[in-house]
Amino acid sequence: MARRRGWGGNPPRTDEEAGRRIIDAAVDLVAETGAAVSLAEVAGSLGVIRQTVYRYFPTADALMRAVAIASVDEFLDRLSEHVRGIHDPADALAEATAYTLDAVTHSPHLGTMLSSTSPHSREMTSDEAQTFGMRMIDRFDVDWRQHGYDEASLRELVEFTLRIMMSFIVAPNDPARSPDELRRFLRRWLGEAVAAQRHQRTP
Repeated sequence: MARRRGWGGNPPRTDEEAGRRIIDAAVDLVAETGAAVSLAEVAGSLGVIRQTVYRYFPTADALMRAVAIASVDEFLDRLSEHVRGIHDPADALAEATAYTLDAVTHSPHLGTMLSSTSPHSREMTSDEAQTFGMRMIDRFDVDWRQHGYDEASLRELVEFTLRIMMSFIVAPNDPARSPDELRRFLRRWLGEAVAAQRHQRTP
Protein backbone atom coordinates (compact mmCIF):
# COMPACT_ATOMS: atom_id res chain seq x y z
CA MET A 1 0.00 0.00 0.00
CA ALA A 2 1.32 3.44 -0.87
CA ARG A 3 2.61 5.55 1.98
CA ARG A 4 0.28 8.32 3.13
CA ARG A 5 1.65 11.49 4.61
CA GLY A 6 0.06 14.53 6.12
CA TRP A 7 -3.48 13.94 7.27
CA GLY A 8 -2.88 16.17 10.29
CA GLY A 9 -0.52 13.60 11.73
CA ASN A 10 -3.27 10.98 11.79
CA PRO A 11 -3.08 8.99 8.54
CA PRO A 12 -6.09 6.84 7.62
CA ARG A 13 -5.79 3.14 8.31
CA THR A 14 -7.68 2.01 5.19
CA ASP A 15 -8.43 3.26 1.70
CA GLU A 16 -12.12 3.47 2.64
CA GLU A 17 -11.30 5.79 5.53
CA ALA A 18 -9.07 7.89 3.29
CA GLY A 19 -11.83 8.33 0.73
CA ARG A 20 -14.33 9.24 3.41
CA ARG A 21 -12.01 11.85 4.91
CA ILE A 22 -11.37 13.38 1.51
CA ILE A 23 -15.12 13.69 0.91
CA ASP A 24 -15.67 15.16 4.40
CA ALA A 25 -12.95 17.75 3.76
CA ALA A 26 -14.50 18.67 0.42
CA VAL A 27 -17.97 19.00 2.01
CA ASP A 28 -16.53 21.41 4.59
CA LEU A 29 -14.77 23.48 1.94
CA VAL A 30 -17.88 23.72 -0.24
CA ALA A 31 -19.90 24.81 2.81
CA GLU A 32 -17.32 27.52 3.55
CA THR A 33 -16.88 28.84 0.03
CA GLY A 34 -20.23 28.10 -1.62
CA ALA A 35 -18.33 27.01 -4.70
CA ALA A 36 -16.89 23.91 -6.27
CA VAL A 37 -13.41 23.09 -5.00
CA SER A 38 -10.32 21.72 -6.69
CA LEU A 39 -8.36 18.61 -5.82
CA ALA A 40 -5.44 20.85 -4.82
CA GLU A 41 -7.63 22.78 -2.34
CA VAL A 42 -8.87 19.59 -0.73
CA ALA A 43 -5.33 18.21 -0.57
CA GLY A 44 -4.14 21.41 1.09
CA SER A 45 -6.85 21.22 3.73
CA LEU A 46 -5.78 17.67 4.57
CA GLY A 47 -2.06 18.38 4.50
CA VAL A 48 -1.41 15.89 1.70
CA ILE A 49 -0.15 16.27 -1.85
CA ARG A 50 -2.56 16.55 -4.76
CA GLN A 51 -1.59 13.11 -6.07
CA THR A 52 -2.93 11.56 -2.86
CA VAL A 53 -6.42 12.92 -3.54
CA TYR A 54 -6.07 12.09 -7.22
CA ARG A 55 -5.55 8.45 -6.32
CA TYR A 56 -9.10 8.28 -4.96
CA PHE A 57 -10.79 10.88 -7.17
CA PRO A 58 -9.19 11.31 -10.61
CA THR A 59 -11.10 14.52 -11.39
CA ALA A 60 -12.70 17.39 -9.51
CA ASP A 61 -16.05 16.40 -11.06
CA ALA A 62 -15.73 12.90 -9.61
CA LEU A 63 -15.05 14.36 -6.17
CA MET A 64 -17.96 16.80 -6.44
CA ARG A 65 -20.31 13.96 -7.37
CA ALA A 66 -19.15 12.07 -4.29
CA VAL A 67 -19.75 15.20 -2.20
CA ALA A 68 -23.24 15.53 -3.68
CA ILE A 69 -24.12 11.94 -2.87
CA ALA A 70 -22.91 12.45 0.69
CA SER A 71 -25.09 15.56 0.99
CA VAL A 72 -28.27 14.20 -0.60
CA ASP A 73 -30.04 13.12 2.58
CA GLU A 74 -29.57 16.51 4.24
CA PHE A 75 -30.82 18.30 1.13
CA LEU A 76 -33.87 16.04 0.79
CA ASP A 77 -34.76 16.67 4.43
CA ARG A 78 -34.71 20.41 3.79
CA LEU A 79 -36.70 20.00 0.59
CA SER A 80 -39.32 17.87 2.35
CA GLU A 81 -39.82 20.55 4.95
CA HIS A 82 -40.09 23.22 2.26
CA VAL A 83 -42.84 21.48 0.29
CA ARG A 84 -44.68 20.08 3.30
CA GLY A 85 -48.43 20.66 3.05
CA ILE A 86 -48.49 21.14 -0.74
CA HIS A 87 -50.88 18.48 -1.98
CA ASP A 88 -51.39 19.58 -5.58
CA PRO A 89 -48.83 17.66 -7.69
CA ALA A 90 -48.16 20.52 -10.12
CA ASP A 91 -47.66 23.03 -7.30
CA ALA A 92 -45.39 20.63 -5.43
CA LEU A 93 -43.29 19.81 -8.49
CA ALA A 94 -42.88 23.45 -9.50
CA GLU A 95 -41.95 24.53 -5.97
CA ALA A 96 -39.50 21.66 -5.51
CA THR A 97 -37.88 22.41 -8.86
CA ALA A 98 -37.49 26.10 -8.04
CA TYR A 99 -36.11 25.24 -4.61
CA THR A 100 -33.60 22.77 -6.07
CA LEU A 101 -32.43 25.20 -8.73
CA ASP A 102 -31.87 27.83 -6.06
CA ALA A 103 -29.98 25.31 -3.91
CA VAL A 104 -27.71 24.47 -6.84
CA THR A 105 -26.58 28.11 -7.05
CA HIS A 106 -25.43 27.94 -3.41
CA SER A 107 -24.31 24.30 -3.40
CA PRO A 108 -22.62 23.59 -6.73
CA HIS A 109 -21.96 19.97 -5.80
CA LEU A 110 -25.71 19.30 -6.16
CA GLY A 111 -25.61 20.59 -9.70
CA THR A 112 -22.64 18.36 -10.42
CA MET A 113 -24.70 15.33 -9.50
CA LEU A 114 -27.68 16.42 -11.58
CA SER A 115 -25.76 17.47 -14.65
CA SER A 116 -22.53 18.84 -15.98
CA THR A 117 -21.38 21.19 -18.70
CA SER A 118 -18.80 18.52 -19.59
CA PRO A 119 -19.42 15.47 -21.81
CA HIS A 120 -20.63 13.75 -18.64
CA SER A 121 -23.94 15.65 -18.97
CA ARG A 122 -25.51 12.38 -20.11
CA GLU A 123 -25.42 11.38 -16.48
CA MET A 124 -28.52 13.52 -16.01
CA THR A 125 -30.56 10.44 -16.87
CA SER A 126 -28.25 7.96 -15.16
CA ASP A 127 -29.51 5.61 -12.49
CA GLU A 128 -27.91 7.92 -9.91
CA ALA A 129 -29.79 11.00 -11.07
CA GLN A 130 -33.04 9.06 -11.52
CA THR A 131 -32.73 7.67 -7.99
CA PHE A 132 -32.25 11.19 -6.67
CA GLY A 133 -35.31 12.35 -8.60
CA MET A 134 -37.48 9.52 -7.33
CA ARG A 135 -36.37 10.12 -3.75
CA MET A 136 -37.18 13.80 -4.22
CA ILE A 137 -40.67 13.21 -5.60
CA ASP A 138 -41.45 10.59 -2.96
CA ARG A 139 -41.01 13.29 -0.30
CA PHE A 140 -43.98 15.29 -1.58
CA ASP A 141 -47.27 15.37 0.32
CA VAL A 142 -48.93 14.16 -2.89
CA ASP A 143 -51.00 11.03 -3.43
CA TRP A 144 -49.58 10.20 -6.83
CA ARG A 145 -51.81 7.15 -7.32
CA GLN A 146 -54.87 9.32 -6.82
CA HIS A 147 -53.62 11.43 -9.70
CA GLY A 148 -53.22 8.41 -11.97
CA TYR A 149 -49.50 7.73 -11.54
CA ASP A 150 -47.88 4.34 -11.29
CA GLU A 151 -44.14 3.58 -10.95
CA ALA A 152 -43.44 3.77 -14.68
CA SER A 153 -45.23 7.09 -15.25
CA LEU A 154 -43.61 8.62 -12.16
CA ARG A 155 -40.21 7.70 -13.52
CA GLU A 156 -41.06 9.38 -16.82
CA LEU A 157 -42.17 12.52 -14.96
CA VAL A 158 -38.93 12.48 -12.98
CA GLU A 159 -36.87 12.14 -16.17
CA PHE A 160 -38.72 15.06 -17.78
CA THR A 161 -38.23 17.23 -14.67
CA LEU A 162 -34.52 16.36 -14.47
CA ARG A 163 -34.11 17.41 -18.09
CA ILE A 164 -35.82 20.73 -17.34
CA MET A 165 -33.49 21.23 -14.36
CA MET A 166 -30.48 20.46 -16.53
CA SER A 167 -31.48 23.16 -18.99
CA PHE A 168 -31.57 25.74 -16.19
CA ILE A 169 -28.25 24.54 -14.76
CA VAL A 170 -26.52 24.76 -18.14
CA ALA A 171 -28.24 28.05 -19.08
CA PRO A 172 -29.23 29.75 -15.77
CA ASN A 173 -32.44 31.67 -15.29
CA ASP A 174 -32.46 35.22 -16.66
CA PRO A 175 -31.64 37.55 -13.73
CA ALA A 176 -34.47 39.79 -14.92
CA ARG A 177 -36.94 37.04 -14.05
CA SER A 178 -37.70 37.13 -10.33
CA PRO A 179 -37.98 33.98 -8.19
CA ASP A 180 -41.76 34.37 -8.13
CA GLU A 181 -41.86 34.74 -11.91
CA LEU A 182 -39.74 31.63 -12.26
CA ARG A 183 -42.16 29.74 -10.02
CA ARG A 184 -45.10 30.85 -12.15
CA PHE A 185 -43.23 29.82 -15.30
CA LEU A 186 -42.45 26.38 -13.86
CA ARG A 187 -45.98 25.98 -12.50
CA ARG A 188 -47.51 26.71 -15.87
CA TRP A 189 -45.40 24.35 -17.96
CA LEU A 190 -44.54 21.64 -15.45
CA GLY A 191 -48.21 21.70 -14.54
CA GLU A 192 -48.99 20.67 -18.10
CA ALA A 193 -46.48 17.84 -17.81
CA VAL A 194 -48.19 16.59 -14.64
CA ALA A 195 -51.60 16.80 -16.32
CA ALA A 196 -50.36 14.76 -19.28
CA GLN A 197 -50.80 11.56 -17.27
CA ARG A 198 -54.45 12.39 -16.57
CA HIS A 199 -55.03 13.05 -20.27
CA GLN A 200 -53.31 9.75 -21.09
CA ARG A 201 -55.86 7.92 -18.97
CA THR A 202 -58.86 9.71 -20.43
CA PRO A 203 -60.83 7.39 -22.78
